[in-house]
Amino acid sequence: MNPFLRSLAIAAAALAFALPAAAEISVTDLDGRTVTLDKVPDRVALGFYYEDYLAVTGAEGADRIVALSRAPWADWRPAQWAVYIARFPQLETLPDFGSSDDNTFSVEALIAARPEVAILSSWQTAALGESGVKQIEEAGIKVIALDYNAQTLERHLMSTRVLGAVMGQPERAEQLAAMYETMTNDTLARVAKAGPSHRKIYVELAQKGPGEVGNSYGNGMWAGVIDLVGGDNIAKGQVENWGPLSPEYVLAQQPDVILLAGSEWLNKPEAVILGFGATDEMAQPKMAAYATRPGWADLPAVRNKQVYGIYHGGNRTLSDFVYARAIAKALYPEAFADVDPAAELADYYTTWMPITADGLFIDQLK
Repeated sequence: MNPFLRSLAIAAAALAFALPAAAEISVTDLDGRTVTLDKVPDRVALGFYYEDYLAVTGAEGADRIVALSRAPWADWRPAQWAVYIARFPQLETLPDFGSSDDNTFSVEALIAARPEVAILSSWQTAALGESGVKQIEEAGIKVIALDYNAQTLERHLMSTRVLGAVMGQPERAEQLAAMYETMTNDTLARVAKAGPSHRKIYVELAQKGPGEVGNSYGNGMWAGVIDLVGGDNIAKGQVENWGPLSPEYVLAQQPDVILLAGSEWLNKPEAVILGFGATDEMAQPKMAAYATRPGWADLPAVRNKQVYGIYHGGNRTLSDFVYARAIAKALYPEAFADVDPAAELADYYTTWMPITADGLFIDQLK
C-alpha cells in the first residue's frame, strides 16, 4: 500500500476507535411507556400530527416518512394536503395504513412498510389497544405516542420534546416548546390582568350550512380553548363533548361572540371555507348566510359584528396558540389590542414550517 494511503487508513481507524458509539435514545412517550431506540430512525410511519412532525424535524423529516395514516390529512384537510404534496411530491405515493377514526387502520399495512418507528397519537394507540401496539412492537417497530389532543400546556410541551428526541432534533424542539410556552403564558397573563369578560360565546362547526345545526363543543376541541382563555361557553354542560345545541337554546342564551369553525371541506357547498387557499371573498357570504338564521339578527354577536370564522384544522397542534389568542381577542379586545393573530400565524409558518400559510385562517364577518 502507498505509505501515504496507509497512514491515512491508520489515522482513520484510530479516529473511528476514538469516537463514541451513537448514543441510544430513550424517551417516555405520552402513553407513559419508556421506549429506547438505537439511533434516529430513517424510516417513520406517521399516524397523525403531520404539521407538528415537520415543525420539529424540518423539511428533511419528510424524506424519512415511509407510510401514513392518510385520511386525517388528505381527506380532512384536502387543501392543506395539496400544499404539502406540492412541496413533497413523494407523500402522494406513500403506503396508507388506514385510519382508526373509520376503523380502517391496518397494523399489517403499517408493518409491511418496514418502518423503524411508528409515531402515533394517543387516541390511535388507544384505538389499537394493548394487543395492537404489541403486534407492531413484536415486528421490531418502536411505537411512540404523542398527545396534542389533550390541549394542555404540559402535554403539548412533552409531545414536542419527545418528538425532538426521537427525530434527533432536541434543540429545535426545545426552541419550539419555549416559543409555545411563552406565547401561551402571555395569553394567560393578559386574560388574568383583564379579569372576567362576562361575554357568552357560541361555537358551531360550520360544515352543513345554516339550514342544519352543526356540532358545538362542551369539552375539548374548541371548548378546551375557550376554557383556557376563561370564556363563558354556552355549550358547557349542554353537550358532553360535541353535539348540536337547539336553535331555541342558542337564541335564549344571547351569545356575545359566535365562532364559526370552517375548513377546506369538499362537496359541502354551504360550508364556511377557511384554510389553505381560502379567501375573504369565499368566506364572507358563507358566514353571512349563518347570520340570516331566524332570530340571529337580534343576537348581540350579530348586532355588534362579533361573528368570527376560525380554521377547524388549527386546533390541537403547535400553532393553536394563535387561535387561542384570536378567541381571547374577541373576548378581551382591549387586552389584546396589539395582538394580530393572523400575522402571528404567518410568522409561525415562516419560522418553523416548510410551507407558507397562504390562505385565510381567521376572519370576521363584515
